[in-house]
Amino acid sequence: MAAGFIRRIRTLSAFDFLALMTVGQAGMKHPSLAGMVSAMDVRMTREAMHMRFTKEAVTFLETCLNHALQQRIDDAIPIQTELLQPFKRVLIFDSSSWDVDPHLADVFPGSGGGASVANCKLQVGYEYKLGELGFFKIDPGIRPDNAYTDQLPSLLQPGDLALFDQGYFKLKTLSNIDEKGAYFLTRFYVKTTIQEAKTSTPIELGKMLSHLPGNAYQIDVIMGGHKGKDTVECRLICLRVCEQVANKRRRRLLKEAQKKGRTPSISHLSLCDWTLMVTNVPDALLPAGMVRLLYTLRWQIELLFKQLKSILCIHQSHTKNVNRLKCQIYGKLILAVILHRIHARVNNQIWNQTRRELSFDKLYKRIQERAFSLFRLILFSVEEAILFLSEEIHRLIKYCLKSRQRSRQTTLELLERGAEYHVSPIDTAYLT
Repeated sequence: MAAGFIRRIRTLSAFDFLALMTVGQAGMKHPSLAGMVSAMDVRMTREAMHMRFTKEAVTFLETCLNHALQQRIDDAIPIQTELLQPFKRVLIFDSSSWDVDPHLADVFPGSGGGASVANCKLQVGYEYKLGELGFFKIDPGIRPDNAYTDQLPSLLQPGDLALFDQGYFKLKTLSNIDEKGAYFLTRFYVKTTIQEAKTSTPIELGKMLSHLPGNAYQIDVIMGGHKGKDTVECRLICLRVCEQVANKRRRRLLKEAQKKGRTPSISHLSLCDWTLMVTNVPDALLPAGMVRLLYTLRWQIELLFKQLKSILCIHQSHTKNVNRLKCQIYGKLILAVILHRIHARVNNQIWNQTRRELSFDKLYKRIQERAFSLFRLILFSVEEAILFLSEEIHRLIKYCLKSRQRSRQTTLELLERGAEYHVSPIDTAYLT
């Protein structure tokens, strides 16, 4: 067996390279060229390893990532909770960026000035009910989220719900989502023209809300300057926030305006007192009092980015070679896709049966601790590696369960007990 293994490691195959960039990287704190060579036990120098990071290698790993994304589990079980039941899928879109070596500024330019010279941005789509990752796009950090907005409708199916923040807000996109029979829920962009849906009367939102004494209101509106192209009929939900949050928003707004040499309007400053949401989901499927709670699901993708950075270290790279950088990113994304499906498979079953949850953070860390052993097994036998991983996951489940805390409930627990967390009754009396 040992002799066979020695003969096998004389060359670096495409499969070995794939294993190194996925599981191998996760098991190395600092995946240097020398570290990669020693981990593989291949007979090559670090310079020879450096030369393996080519455009063809990038294309190979990108193809592997796309293949992993296309795989489906036939008997996958979606998470079951009443508030999400009306939606076929719940897709969350967001981005995260990080600085890279300044020598890569030609490929990944940053904003410059007080910001970074070179920056990489990752666009991600996350289907919450099945725990599936998708819509990966790696681009320069200088490119705004709004540049990807037009792609979102093509990723949706009738009955889907899309959650995203203001960075993706675009009337044409919202209109296309609505026409496709899908739903959206997002923060309202305050510079958007709106009018009452029934009377077509223009609404001065800041002035209207300043005269309302309550804490929550909703109104059917048409967003856009006029009926026709790029107008969207939806619900506008207005939820008052506490004074501390409102003042924090005003300070941030003033700071951002000062950087651009502008002065925010009094109306815009007054709107900081409110959280403004728009959605085309009918009230029968999503009561207005549950909108804010459902929107908290968007933070699940922030937790995903946290794991990608803190555990898989997707943002850590000390290379000036753009091909090596892309290979490292694609490799880590492939592993993230696999880990998410493992987590979703186990977590959904546990939640649906016992209303307990599997901590994604704990599972990531436990698998990372075993990554190098798993990597060495893959080089020897894929079958043995799969058996080892299956046995370890089964053994680790009880150690990775989330603790129950009454004072700090999870998102799923809040959704499950949603009726207890309604905001004040939504007031529409002012419309008459």
